[in-house]
Amino acid sequence: MPDIDPQSPDLAGLTGRIVGAYVAHNAVPTAELPGLIAAVHGALAALGRPAEPEAPALVPPVPIRKTVTPDAIISLEDGKPYKSLKRHLTTRGLTPEQYRAKWGLPVDYPMVAANYAAHRSELAKAAGLGRKPQLAAVA
Repeated sequence: MPDIDPQSPDLAGLTGRIVGAYVAHNAVPTAELPGLIAAVHGALAALGRPAEPEAPALVPPVPIRKTVTPDAIISLEDGKPYKSLKRHLTTRGLTPEQYRAKWGLPVDYPMVAANYAAHRSELAKAAGLGRKPQLAAVA
């Protein structure tokens, strides 16, 4: 089938004939006519175009089960281990939520390796973070 120019008079005439036949046999509110015309015109214009190829299924470089280890989280984007995925994902234009959605991961999928998180927590506690300051006793 040859390509149909969306601006061609043949396409406009064919759209008018189809919509006219439909409206003659079906009750269509006046407010819905522009939408009906646009839908028919769009469908006819798409007939001459080749079908868009489907996006290939994402295949992770590492099985998802093996991406979480105590010392690293292995990125499904490039297969490399990271202590924290957030900066890596930012360089690829993804948020943690988008990353989880893209790869079908659960909402509680970690973005930081467990040992790294524990180490950072110990450093914060040693520095006195997370506690209210103690007031010196007045003598």
